[in-house]
Amino acid sequence: MTLAAATNEHLANLSNLLIYSAMAVYTLAFFAYITEWLFGSRSKVGRTAAALTEPKTSTTSKAAAPAVTVKKAGGTAVLERPKVVVRSSAGSRDVPDGPGAHGGDAQGDLYGRIAVSLTALAFLVEAGGVLARALSVERAPWGNMYEFNITFSTVAVGVYLTLLALKKNIRWLGLFLITTVLLDLGLAVTVLYTASAQLVPALHSYWLYIHVSTAILCGAVFYVGAVATLLYLFKDSYENKLAGGGTPGRFATSFLERLPASATLDKFSYRVNAAVFPLWTFTIIAGAIWAGDAWGRYWGWDPKETWSFITWVAYAGYLHARATAGWKGRKAAYLALLAFGCWLFNYYGVNIFVSGKHSYAGV
Repeated sequence: MTLAAATNEHLANLSNLLIYSAMAVYTLAFFAYITEWLFGSRSKVGRTAAALTEPKTSTTSKAAAPAVTVKKAGGTAVLERPKVVVRSSAGSRDVPDGPGAHGGDAQGDLYGRIAVSLTALAFLVEAGGVLARALSVERAPWGNMYEFNITFSTVAVGVYLTLLALKKNIRWLGLFLITTVLLDLGLAVTVLYTASAQLVPALHSYWLYIHVSTAILCGAVFYVGAVATLLYLFKDSYENKLAGGGTPGRFATSFLERLPASATLDKFSYRVNAAVFPLWTFTIIAGAIWAGDAWGRYWGWDPKETWSFITWVAYAGYLHARATAGWKGRKAAYLALLAFGCWLFNYYGVNIFVSGKHSYAGV
């Protein structure tokens, strides 16, 4: 074995070690997020659901939401002030955002901060694993599904941490994100693992860096938008039930009242999907240009190309629905989830079950 081959093997082993280490740290973060939600469920401070049924003097005015305060060492500590937003649908009502997973509990908030710190640490370790994999194969680390998975989960966590760094109130996303990241990495290291190897000549192009990297980033942002959309549907049903005089279940009340208002979740999911849609358009165009260089034709209705286009149409339909009065709210949300389902099938379904020109990278 040459020195270069030995070095590459060492880097591949280092990459595997770092990926498993990241999974261990993500697991600790998962339990920290769980603890934050548990402490929040015990807290009786900062509950905001009653605001839905309080009489309003004006449906367009914004009520002042009290700060969330907790007893701490004989005194009080202000955690945050829930922001009041107005629903955009007909018959709008003022609905304050929930206090967050900690539910106004100081100890729960502490565990939430610990969870974010562990998430950041795991992100750095996983990013190191992705880098080591790239060095071991001397190319971009997304030549097969295993490499795509570890890179995708890294970017998804990076998007989450970036939004937190920008002071966006999305810590509620942490538990759902880390759960799916652990599932993604577990699938990668068991079913999808592929030993380090070089790619076929068609993939040796600078378009590999451009096309696939943008696809990974788009998928990570689409995922964040899909989670927010799904939670919007649950929170909207919860708000509607309270407004109609119903009594949601105990678990639903404890969980959903701590999330942002449905209007906030709806706006957040729309903004992230709309922001990344032009990049997804560029991804398809870049893939077509690469196909022209590699195969001598820009578009051939290969299964991967077809489902990429179907995904583009689905997200375009969602964005158009948001601009159409009769399709706002829940109908548009269903379209957003359908579009993300198309993206998931484009990656997992097409790569595993359908043969085409994109199949040579292997699982």
